[in-house]
Order: sequence, then structure tokens, then C-alpha cells
Amino acid sequence: MSRFLNPAKIGLLALIELYTNKTVPTASIVDVLSFITSHLIDSPPIPSSDPETRWKRAEATVSLVISIADFEKVLAPHTAASGIPGRSLWYVFLDRLWKIDSLDALHEFFENCSGLLAKTKEELRQDAAEGIPAPDPELILLSRNSPFGAFVRRSQLEFTRLRFHDAFELWKDFVKYRQTTATYYRKKTPSFHRLSFDHVLLTGENEWGPGVEAIASVTYGDMLRDDPNSTLPVSTDDIEKLLEFQIEQMQKYGNRIPIEIQHQFHDLLNDSFIIPSLSHYLSYLDAWRAGDYSTSFDYLHRYFDYTMQNKDRSFYQYALMNLAVLQADFGCYKEAITAMLETVSTARENKDMTCLNFALNWLFHFGRAHPEVTRELESNSMLGTGKESLAYLRSRAKETGMWTLWSSALMSEAKMGLSNGESVASAIEHLVRSSQILVERNMKNMVGSQLSINIALWDRLGIAYLSMTTCEIFLRCHARNSIFDDELKVTSRQASMLTLKGKYDEALGILEGMDANSLRSWKPSQYWHKFRGIIKLRRDLHRNNLDGAELLLSQLLQSKNEDLEPDLAFVIDNLHVECLVRRGNLDQAFNKVEKMVSELRDDNKDIALRVRLLLLKAELLDKCGWPQKGFTVAVRAANVAWRARLIPYLWPAIGAIANILSSLGEFEPAIRLLTAVLPRSLECENAAMTAKLYSHLGDANMGMAGKMPPKSLKRREFMTKAVEAIEKAFNHYSSVEDINKQCEMMAKKATIMKVSGDNVLANDYAAAYLAIRRDAASMKI
Repeated sequence: MSRFLNPAKIGLLALIELYTNKTVPTASIVDVLSFITSHLIDSPPIPSSDPETRWKRAEATVSLVISIADFEKVLAPHTAASGIPGRSLWYVFLDRLWKIDSLDALHEFFENCSGLLAKTKEELRQDAAEGIPAPDPELILLSRNSPFGAFVRRSQLEFTRLRFHDAFELWKDFVKYRQTTATYYRKKTPSFHRLSFDHVLLTGENEWGPGVEAIASVTYGDMLRDDPNSTLPVSTDDIEKLLEFQIEQMQKYGNRIPIEIQHQFHDLLNDSFIIPSLSHYLSYLDAWRAGDYSTSFDYLHRYFDYTMQNKDRSFYQYALMNLAVLQADFGCYKEAITAMLETVSTARENKDMTCLNFALNWLFHFGRAHPEVTRELESNSMLGTGKESLAYLRSRAKETGMWTLWSSALMSEAKMGLSNGESVASAIEHLVRSSQILVERNMKNMVGSQLSINIALWDRLGIAYLSMTTCEIFLRCHARNSIFDDELKVTSRQASMLTLKGKYDEALGILEGMDANSLRSWKPSQYWHKFRGIIKLRRDLHRNNLDGAELLLSQLLQSKNEDLEPDLAFVIDNLHVECLVRRGNLDQAFNKVEKMVSELRDDNKDIALRVRLLLLKAELLDKCGWPQKGFTVAVRAANVAWRARLIPYLWPAIGAIANILSSLGEFEPAIRLLTAVLPRSLECENAAMTAKLYSHLGDANMGMAGKMPPKSLKRREFMTKAVEAIEKAFNHYSSVEDINKQCEMMAKKATIMKVSGDNVLANDYAAAYLAIRRDAASMKI
């Protein structure tokens, strides 16, 4: 196997020769030059919203190596500018290839490539001294340092370096490569003979007679008869370029290699005499993404074993860093911490600031995600506290010009501030500074992380419309440049917001519409399946399908603590409590909440999760018939939510306080509170929360009606307001398909009508109540 040359590159050289000879018409120059350039220059792929197009470059490289058909696709539509009129550029190209009809002609072809290059000043002076005329100014000559000129010069150099055996193998590969065009060329060229592929055999046929077949068989073997054991004409340069491209794509987007490209590449690799060590790293990445721990561990060791043979200890820290990331992904947290701390020590020893800063950044984020593992190390100066670590990383990144780390540290500071309930203005300041770095340095791959925090910020401020709009902006404009994990989490957030509106089918639809190849990776696939399970679980709970909900819960709870984010794990616990409440197991639900409270207190997690637990506790006390016992809890939840500007949790806390006031007979203050918060709660676009507030408002209005004199206008006015509030609550509960709450609201309306003396409407509402129950039962079946 040649180090650089293969039949496809000979074809590219022939096409460049046709261009310099002005055989390519003016209208076709752009297409032809674009094709040549795409295979010579390692330009980044054009961003596309379709992930499949990212692999087109690898497909094109493999396709050009194994078949001449790619040349036909480009050249067949165009007519040649010279030669026989009407001949296509494809025929002229084939004619040039078939004129290379011997190994000697192949040598002449490469020797004549020098005539494609512009001469140097020294060569022009020598020609003038010898009386050789200067080249015609009309000729197209390639600059020696241009991409085409550099390719021609390197091809000549590599060919002169080939041993005779390698040159002959290249000739045989070239004969086989163009053989598929023999039928077409024979139709267009009457003088074409069955032995025209080799001029020596053709001229010796008269002398050797029937023996020419035996000579051809000895020379070419079974190559001309489609030998199934023949190898593909691939060069080491092609293999290395494909390896680098695939690794770049996997690291940049976090996807696995498509199966078709994987099979094609393995065929090329099997036909390669030399297997680059980088192929072991590619196998490690693919096994890691596939969730195969033992295989990825083996390939990682194999790659760095090969690497360390040729390089010194300066690369040792990167082996440790890869090992730590691998161990952490598969749940071996203590081993990951040990490996990363050794990475820090080795990077300091080798003065590798890039590796050191990355390792410290990883340790910080790992400590935030798994505080129970790093709790023993908090006093260690190597980790320090969160704010100290971030301040150090930010200053070091700014000094060393590591823009990615600088931006990441600013985003982490904003995220930590929001998580701790600190100033929203400070968080926005950090995000703006981070955004400025991203824009100035054109770091498109970091926009996903930036917008994810923006989405969370708008969500915490209760402006769901802006949160949804930011999701749309990312998915339409920036997903093509971001890692797939960012796209998956933003899509999941969008699906979650649709679920809160009761649009379950639409939410599942956008998850189902994600790229299938990207979901072949182990962790994204697990996350995707679990998020779909959460949406279906919420729908089953609302539809009162408790058997199906418990089946989903049993599956989600088994893997809740493996790799889910804290807020997603909390959602599963929250839905578990809701399922227990719907089953009537209030004691178990209360014990579950107390356990969650103690876990959050120990881990010092996001303040929003604590507020949600306080609200859940107050709701459970209300379910038990002791709403007054939850007064302190509700006030504390409202206080924390207001200080941290957690608006989506502030309005439910106010609603809980209003409900407690209603239970104490203080209906007027309850109405004032609810009337004040209801318009703002609509901005959160959470149908269940708004419905609950309207239900509390209906109860408070009904309580006020009870204080008014019988058959008075005031009594009727409050009862009318109560019916309106209950009707709105019913509509919002209907949008999320909450059967129990729909029945409860319908029962309240029937009761109000009966109290007001309208028995006809009361009976209608009672009939509607029964109809809802029947529909729910039939839906469950």
C-alpha cells in the first residue's frame, strides 16, 4: 500500500491536467474545481440542520477511493471544450486515463506533471540562457505553492519514492480502478481492444499468440476477473484523514459513526497494511459512546500504549484525563477522582496549563454533580470551594487566552448564583460577559450551553414564552454547530414545557423526531428514553391510569440515581409522591417527602428544589385535612421564592397561603391575594398551577357567599364569581387531562347550582361528572 498515492489521486491529477489544457469549458470550471478542491483541502463541513450531511465528506472520500463513479457524476453532464465536438468531459477524462496503458506510461505521466507547474525565477533564467523560449502567457500554469501545485509536487515526490514493487501494485490498482469504464469506452472508441488496458500485452499478442493469456494471468492474477479476495486501493494518507475526520466529528458533536460509514471504513482498514494507532482511539470513542465499558477501557489502554512507545511522558496526563472521564461516565466515581487528581499533578509537573485548567474545571463540575463523592476532598486546597475554584479558573483562562474555559467559568458562576438563590442581575451579568466572548471568538459550539442557562433563567423568572422562544432559536439556528447533548436537553426542556400545557402528543412527537443515529449513543439514548417515560408517566397519572403509571415508575426509580440530572431525578420523585397520593397512601407519601428533604439538606443542592419540596409538604398537609399546619411551610416557601426570584414557585406558595386563609375563614384576604397573582401565573404557562389557583379562588368566593345574607345580591354575586373561577379551573384541568380534578371541579359546580336552587343545572353537572368517569374508564381499558 502506498503512503500517499492511489488510483483516485491519479484521476485527480488527470483532471487537473485537463483543466490546465483548457479542455474544461468556462461554464463547467466552477463545478470541476469545486470537486477537485473538496478532495484536496481539509475544509470544515458546511453546517447543516441535518446531522446526516455532516458525514458527507467521509462518504465522499470513501466513495472516491473505491469507485470511479464519482468522477462520472461530476463530468458526465458537461461537454468538452476541445476535441471531437459533442464529446462529454467524462469521455475526454476516460480517454486520458486509458492512454496510460503501461507501467512505463504511468512513469511518463508523473514525469510530465512538471509541465503543469509554473517555473521558478531560477528556472526561467536558465531557460533564457539556453535559448529556450518563455512559456506562452495564455497557458494555465499552477503556482507551486497553490493547493493544486502543492498536490502535484507531492504526488511526483511520492511516486519517485516508491519501490518497484509498490509502483507495480499502484499500476495494478489503477488498472482495476478504471476497468469498470471499459464497456462505455469501447462503445465510444472503435479501436479499443480487450487488451488495450496494457500496451505491452497488446503489442506482444502477435508474437506470443495464445500464450498472452497466460502472461496476463501471471502478471495480474485474478484481478481482472473480480477476485473476491482482492483489496481496496487505499493509501495511508486516506486512512489517516478519515480517522482524523471521524474523531473530530465524534468529539465535536458527541455522535457515533453511522453504521454504513463504519462498515466502509472497516473494509478500508482491513485492506490497509499499516493500521495507525489513531484507529484504536476511534474504536475507544465508539465503544465509549456505545456504553461498552470493558471494550472502551481496552482500546484506551491500547492507544496510549502505542502512543507512549513513540512519544515521551508529556502525553501521560492526557491518558489519565481520558481514563477519568471514562470512569466517571460509567459510574466509577472514586476511580475517576483519583485519576483526575493524578492528571492535575502530572500536568503541573509537565507545565501543561491547558490540561491542568481543563482538569480543574472538570473537578469543579464533577463536585457540583456528585457532592457526596467529593465531600471528603472539600478541605483539600486542590479543589477548594466552588467560588474560589471558579475565580481561579477564570483568572487563569484569561491570562492564558483559553477562551472556552473563560466562557465556561463565567457560565458556571451564573449557574451557581441561580442555584444558590443569589442576585439574578449578577447571573445575567456573567451570562452577558460570556456571550461577548462567544461572539468575539466565534465559538459556535458553546452557544448551546449559554442558551441552556438562558432558558433556565427565563423559566425561573416565570416568563415561559421567552424560555420557549429561546429553545426555538437554539434548535433552528445553533443546534447544527452544537454537541448533541445540548440539542437533546433543549429539546427535552421544550417537550417538558409542552407537557405542562397538556400537549403530550406534541411533546412526544418532537422527541421522536430527533436524529436516530445520534440516539445510538448510550447516554443520550438512556436520557431520551427516560424523558419519554416521564412524559408518559405524567399523562398516565392525569388520566388516572395508576397501573400503567406504577409500571413506568418502577422502571424509572431503578435507574434514577445513575446518570440523571438532579432536577430530573427530583421530577421522578415528585411524580412518585403524586402517584402515592392518588392511591391514597398519604403516610408513605409524607415519609417520601421527609426523606427527600433530608437528602437535599445534606447535598446542598439547588434552592428551587427545596422550595418545591416545601410546597409539596404544604400540599400533603392540605390533603390530610390539616392545611393550617402547613402555614409556616407555605410562608417560608413564599419568602425563599421571592428572595431568589423563583416566580413559578412563588405563585403556588401564595395560593397555598390563600387556601390556608380560607380554611381559617379569612376569605377576603385570600381573594385579594389570588386576584393579585393569577394574571402573573398565566405567564408561567403551567395549566395545573393556574387551575389550582382558580380552584382556591372559587373556594374563597364560595366562602364569602356563605357570609352574606341568604338570597341577597351579594351572595348571588360571590356565587357567580365562584362558578366562573371553578369553570376556568375545570378548563385548565381539562387541557392537561386531569380526570380526578375535572370530576372535582364538576362536583363543585353541581353543588353550587344545588345551593343556588337551580336543580336542572345541578343535574346536568352531575351527569357530566358521571360521563367524565365513564370516559376515563373506557380510556384506561
